[in-house]
Amino acid sequence: MSTEQQRRQAIKDHSPLPGDNFVYGVLTTGIFCLPICPSRRPRDENVRLFDTPVQAIQNGYRPCRRCHPLGDIAAPSTATVIALCRLIEAAERKPTLTELSAQSGWSAHHLQRQFKAVAGISPHQYGVAIRRRRAQQQLRYKQSLTLSAHLAGFDSTSHLHAVAGNTLGMKPGQYRQAGKDMALRFAIAESSLGSVLVAESERGICAVTIGDDPSVLLQDFEQEFSGATLLPGNSEFDQRVAMVITLIDDPHQITQAPRDLLPLDIRGTAFQQQVWAALQTIPTGQTLSYQALAVKLGKPTAARAVAQACASNRLAVLVPCHRIVRTDGGLSGYRWGVGRKAALLDREREPSDK
Repeated sequence: MSTEQQRRQAIKDHSPLPGDNFVYGVLTTGIFCLPICPSRRPRDENVRLFDTPVQAIQNGYRPCRRCHPLGDIAAPSTATVIALCRLIEAAERKPTLTELSAQSGWSAHHLQRQFKAVAGISPHQYGVAIRRRRAQQQLRYKQSLTLSAHLAGFDSTSHLHAVAGNTLGMKPGQYRQAGKDMALRFAIAESSLGSVLVAESERGICAVTIGDDPSVLLQDFEQEFSGATLLPGNSEFDQRVAMVITLIDDPHQITQAPRDLLPLDIRGTAFQQQVWAALQTIPTGQTLSYQALAVKLGKPTAARAVAQACASNRLAVLVPCHRIVRTDGGLSGYRWGVGRKAALLDREREPSDK
């Protein structure tokens, strides 16, 4: 699989990458495209990479009308599903399965099968993803909670609270205000794999990100939590940051599992929480495939969903998604770069007395 840098360059060059079927989503529009899309290129910070169109759809992104990332627009089933997607996107309230069946001319059972075959999720799941993205956009634009719920197609603010609590990791009011009333300590330290930003809330460490440019890490962090009160580190926090750096540079120095040593503030959906908890049980120096982890969770058909949960992990090395590989043992994507993933695995596999 191509590296993040190669994918981003392919987007800039409007060129495909042989053997890589990735797509990219644009945060500001909610659209996802092929790298060859003729549309104007978004700013780097607004680009989100996905291994497959299914992952983009599951995150609430809509297929581009210019490059048709779902495939051949001429295929009758694909064209019908895309039309249904447009209907769901445009509807003020999520259409029922009966209404979608009437529009498509398909039975409810056939519609479910065809929709899943093209989009990877059910019409209901697609509708929820679209409404969730609408809610995020409206909340970001400082709408009131009641108006945001209405514009996003939710029946009430309580329904919005329920969905947001499961998917955003914080209350809607906090998301709308970008972390307002939250106090976060943060620090940026240097490791052998680049700059590392560590942040913690009152509950524990909530973010560990790795990158080449500390200013970019800080910018992304401040943008995500622009309403939070940012606090300087203290001696106890500095010790936790140092432990994170040690896990990156010399993991064998840490003999206990990070979850037993550091307080973690891990927020996500119920399924994401299951995946992230399972990741923390993989011993240092060992790996699992996406499929094997799905089986371990009792969901053998959920390998793709497992991959997406890994890609959504905010806590590099503390929640060791780098220990998940393809079934053939090859390295797949990594939020902070495949090269860093390879380096982390190599270090963890080295003899502890080396």
